[in-house]
Amino acid sequence: MSHFIHPQGICESPRIGAGTRIWAFAHVLPGASIGADCNICDSVFIENDVVLGDRVTVKCGVQLWDGLRVGNDVFIGPNATFTNDPFPRSKRQPARFSQTVIEHNASIGANATILPGLTIGQYAMVGAGSVVTHSVPPYAIVVGNPARIVGYTTTTAEGVTARADSTPEHAQSRVRGVFLKEFPRHQDMRGSLTVGNFATDIPFLPRRYFMVFDVPSRDVRGEHAHKACEQFLICTKGSVRVVADDGRDRQEFLLNCSNKGLYLPPMTWASQYAYSADAVLLVFASHEYDAADYIRNYDEFLEQVTVAGDAA
Repeated sequence: MSHFIHPQGICESPRIGAGTRIWAFAHVLPGASIGADCNICDSVFIENDVVLGDRVTVKCGVQLWDGLRVGNDVFIGPNATFTNDPFPRSKRQPARFSQTVIEHNASIGANATILPGLTIGQYAMVGAGSVVTHSVPPYAIVVGNPARIVGYTTTTAEGVTARADSTPEHAQSRVRGVFLKEFPRHQDMRGSLTVGNFATDIPFLPRRYFMVFDVPSRDVRGEHAHKACEQFLICTKGSVRVVADDGRDRQEFLLNCSNKGLYLPPMTWASQYAYSADAVLLVFASHEYDAADYIRNYDEFLEQVTVAGDAA
């Protein structure tokens, strides 16, 4: 099946995939590469050093500049703006333009602006009119100027809350091995007390702890997995949202009281966001710090999960 070019469209590139449609007043320069089954709408300009995957939709009034790499199944809304030079000057081109990457299945809303050199992660969603100044993690939903994370796709803010007398097995979530544990709370006129036991309530003896606090609400933390380390998270003050991901299922948890904790087994991709201004997150870890234990790239995490699953 050949591609389609509207009589009033200009396509100078020979690298156009089968089934792709290029509509009126669009202009594709010779060096561009466009995959199969794409839809390039009216008045779109595509420069030379641009690569589009398959099934990409580019709505009206969009310009795709040198250095842009777009994965499969990406949606780019009308009048979205991409940039490729952090310090633009007339008649002064850099030796190399910044490369911006839009990973597969991401969506860019109408009139959004993407600064140069960023990565929009897979399945991420950029809200209409947003100004994106930092790379967007996979599955994140960002809105505003500057864009801030307000949620994650394919997750629900639900609590799989265990009763105080339940075992971890009774509190399993959809994500492999993850559970939310509620501890007993005792309160009288002298104050409140909550208590938990290591190796029974928390399934490991900690070798390390750390605390996270004074985090601006717009910032996201975590965004990694551990190969061997187990973690248990308690928000001792304020609130924070945690997204856990085992490579197949994802779930969001709200930690908002000091007698509730979340267990994260090894090979769980975790992100924390929406910290309240007063939030204090206490994390117990089963291992001492080891940089080699971290997986910080989501695609690498998915590859290792797949390999582990095949081996099992």
